Amino acid sequence: RLMPELPKFDDEDLKSYGDEEEELALSPPAALMSILTTQELLLENILECIPVGEFAVIQPLSDEFCLVLGYLLTWKLTLAFFKAASSQLRVLYSQYLRRTKSLNKLLYHLFRLMPENPVFSGPTSEVPNKDTKTFFTEELRLDVK
Repeated sequence: RLMPELPKFDDEDLKSYGDEEEELALSPPAALMSILTTQELLLENILECIPVGEFAVIQPLSDEFCLVLGYLLTWKLTLAFFKAASSQLRVLYSQYLRRTKSLNKLLYHLFRLMPENPVFSGPTSEVPNKDTKTFFTEELRLDVK
């Protein structure tokens, strides 16, 4: 609930980022980016031996699973923050992510975490002749119990 409120504070300072010649960048909340940087390093250590195109098998409730889940949830917060920001702020934030290569790292990690066959194995009540449900067609519940 807090993330959509944070860009308002940067919006007030946006006027001071005027007419400079160099390409400007503005960091999303420093605490969030600090956690994201740490998680990127940890995830790189976990996935270092897996090339893009192959997928990592992460056992549920393992330490690796918790690290990956934390990383993805941090990105969810970051995207909620971006969604609430004005278009001018999004440009500045995206420049920061471009400089730190955080978005490149996210895609690199996602392509190694994505399952080879994304079939949804949750409860189904459909007729066998219907299309197979996948993680891309079904809404997932990420409630922490």
